[in-house]
Formats: sequence, C-alpha cells, structure tokens
Amino acid sequence: MIVDTHLHIINKSALTYPWLAGVPALDRDFLYSTYETEARRVGIEAALHMEVDVDPGEMELETSEVRQLSQKPDSLLKGAIAACRPEEDGFAAYLESQQSNPFVKGFRRVLHVMPDELSEGAVFRENIRRLSGSRFTFDLCVLPHQIQKAIALADLVPDLQFVLDHCGVPDIRSGAEHPWRDHMNEIAKRPNVVAKISGVVAYADESWTVETLRPYVEHTTAAFGWDRVVWGSDWPVCTLGGNLSTWVATTHALIKGCSPQEQTKLLSANARRIWNLS
Repeated sequence: MIVDTHLHIINKSALTYPWLAGVPALDRDFLYSTYETEARRVGIEAALHMEVDVDPGEMELETSEVRQLSQKPDSLLKGAIAACRPEEDGFAAYLESQQSNPFVKGFRRVLHVMPDELSEGAVFRENIRRLSGSRFTFDLCVLPHQIQKAIALADLVPDLQFVLDHCGVPDIRSGAEHPWRDHMNEIAKRPNVVAKISGVVAYADESWTVETLRPYVEHTTAAFGWDRVVWGSDWPVCTLGGNLSTWVATTHALIKGCSPQEQTKLLSANARRIWNLS
C-alpha cells in the first residue's frame, strides 16, 4: 500500500491560483473526489495535501478547505503541507496560528519559480530558524542550480526536517544530469534532508519510458538511501506526463528489483515515520 506525500487539489470555485493561467492543461478543477477514485484503485491508502501556491491571502483558507475534506468518512487525507511566506514579517504570527492545528504537518514555499536570492534574505532565514526543533517539516522545491541554496538552508537549521521535492527537479526532457547529479550527492550528505520521488513524469517529453526516468530515480535513492526517500504522486501535475495510474505503475517497475523492505520504506513506512501518520 502507498502513502502519497504530494497531492494537489485544485478547486477554482473556492480558491484562486494565479499561476494556472500559464499552464492551460492544469487550468481547471482537479477535485479530491476524482483523485480518490483512481487512488484507491492503485493502492493509495493515505495522502498528504501539498499547497498549490494559491493567492497569498488564501493560504489559511486552502488549509481549511482541505481539512474539511479530511473529515469526511474514510477520507484518504491525513494532513497538509501548508503554504507560507518566510520572506515576510508576518511569518511568526502565521506559524503561531498553525502550531495548534494538528492537521498541518509542514510548510512549503515554492522556490523554483522565484529569484534565487529569495531564500538568502535575512528575514527568510530568520523565519526558517523559527521552525528549528518543531514538529513541522519544510519542503524544498528548487531547480538543479538552486540545490546549493537548499543546502544552505539545511545547514542553517540542522534540526529541521527538510524534504527535497521531485528528485531535485532534474531536466529530464533535455537529458541533463549535471550539475544535478553532483548537487544531489552533496545535499544527500545532510542527514536532515529526505528526498521525494515525485514529479519526474512532468519533466520528461511525451515519449518517455521507464528507462527514461530510471537514472534520475535510481540516483536519488542511491544518494539518500532507502531510509530517506518518500513517494509522491504530484497529482494533477503528473497528468502532464500521463496520469496517476501510469506513475504508480512506473514506480512499481522502477523498484521491481528492490527488496520488499526497501519498497515498503519508499512507498509508505518512511512517510508514516516522518509525519507521524497513524
């Protein structure tokens, strides 16, 4: 069975997503009910919602909307990785407001579409330090050349659990493995960083196969080890390269030769441990 650590729900009637205008294929509703049907068919038994970069004024509303979905009988939703703005002075108050919400398991600030220097700002770094020793995780969504910025954050707060999204966002479409490969080796040396095997189908061209993705997934698991990798669907972004069922089947093909213990760690056990999921 699978724990999906990276589910996006898009509900345009409830929330505003400014970035969707630039991605026509995703600029529509992708509702929990649609995801749930397919997820149960492929063996997903639990999911964490990943923030979808909504309008900043709606960050708390997004969490509230997802939490309501989690309260339905037999919901797959077990928690949320909430949006945040560490570069703003209001982060401390925002963090305080989320401390008492057990549904919030961590935070993410999308960085791969932002200027490189955003994470280097004094306010940003001061606010990331506020997460030190907390129960929260912090997801890092960065491009290969930005992995060095992610390393700096991991070194800044060594007792904060960071999660590197999407295998470090390699440029699979161009077949580029450098500097991504070396940067992945370097960030993997930080014991407070785990890697998420997710998103890669969206970075390949439409003719991709299992073997197209294998070098990137296998290098990530080799660098981090089986105790420091988790799986995510990145639905509905994964539909840019197939669909949820395709990505799940591809994952099983990629790890077919691994031991049952290794497969279980990637697909569910590590996620349950890191986010304390029942």
